[in-house]
Amino acid sequence: MPEILRMPEVAANTTEAVVSSWNVDLNTPYAAGEAIVTVETEKAAVDIEAETEGALLRLLADEGQTVAVGSPIAVWGSPGETPDAVDALVATLDLPTGITTGAGSDDERRAEAVPAESAVADRGAGAASPANGGRIFASPIARKLAAEAGLDLAAVVGTGPNQSIRRRDVEAALAAARSAEAAAGGPDAAASPSSDHAVEPATAGAEFEDVPISRMRQAVARRLVDSKHSAPHFYLRGTVRVDRLLDVRRELNDGTQAAISLNDLVVKAVAVAHSRVPGLNVRWNGDSVRQYRQADIAVAVATEHGLVTPVVRGVDTMPIGKLAERTRDLIRRAHDRRLRQHELEGGSITVTNLGMFGTEEFAAIINPPHAAILAVGAASRQPHVVDGELGVATIMRLCLSVDHRPVDGVTAAEWMRELTGIIEHSLQILA
Repeated sequence: MPEILRMPEVAANTTEAVVSSWNVDLNTPYAAGEAIVTVETEKAAVDIEAETEGALLRLLADEGQTVAVGSPIAVWGSPGETPDAVDALVATLDLPTGITTGAGSDDERRAEAVPAESAVADRGAGAASPANGGRIFASPIARKLAAEAGLDLAAVVGTGPNQSIRRRDVEAALAAARSAEAAAGGPDAAASPSSDHAVEPATAGAEFEDVPISRMRQAVARRLVDSKHSAPHFYLRGTVRVDRLLDVRRELNDGTQAAISLNDLVVKAVAVAHSRVPGLNVRWNGDSVRQYRQADIAVAVATEHGLVTPVVRGVDTMPIGKLAERTRDLIRRAHDRRLRQHELEGGSITVTNLGMFGTEEFAAIINPPHAAILAVGAASRQPHVVDGELGVATIMRLCLSVDHRPVDGVTAAEWMRELTGIIEHSLQILA
């Protein structure tokens, strides 16, 4: 018999999430463990896997719709369930009018799908539009993105159930339009795939474009503002010679597939410093200070959707090769928006590195609820004095931002001294 699929609590204290995408079509069998829907929290996109085999019989939430935890988002069951059984189950939910997707009977949905299919077929020939009687079915987020970009949905081919238009379809159409503009050599040639409707900025004639931001970027912005307002930052800066560290990296990577990065070695050095000065391996709890027993370190990853900070756990006891492998996996999945919620939680410090862009030094905002963030600059050849003699060395600048509530200045200074010493005597990283 049909059953209700409800929005799960994908993260602790999460009250709602957005239905990002439905990954299987209606009445199409799926296997246990298959990702049937992706939901988006403020931090990550999470795949919801089927506990048993079955099929989606009716969608009760559109893509792009925000749904409270525990609320129904779909009906699932065996592919052969009768429409009457589905209707009877949906009727018991007392859903507000107009919020369901395909809330009518299966016969009604099939009837509604005909004009949508005709419209899509005609759009492929560049002939259909709502004025011609074709109906266009699209999720709210798809309509929003299209409206903001000035894109006519009649120019978009839908890939969702009953050929409805999803967010990915609008994004693909906009990407195709940009490619067409580039190939034509100028903005005057930019057109949608139908070539009948130009893709223009939201404000005609303006020399700017208001680009919608993702929930992730909104969350990052809100958290960083909260951090600057609530956490009293103070900063410690240092320079460290990294010639030996670079030699160690070359030796570790020589003849192997390890691909250990300079940042991997810095992260490992941070873990060693935490073990020597545990007073920085803490977080502020309001009425207490939490002291961690192991070094869980977040690594800042900039993606097209926003900044994420996946946490590598147990870095203090992890071999450097395993650390590099683990970090690469987290970075790859961060770009694919496939991080799990628990991988974004925990830790006491973040390492952020802009050295690969040639940035010599910068100060970063603490990622709450962490107690500190280490900003790593570029390693570059510079004049350097050793024992009164002027020479040339490879120098890297570091800036440690610290929350003054759980950490005193002396503790942070001791930690910074340990870190620079570990990096300069880099075999200590591998000890």
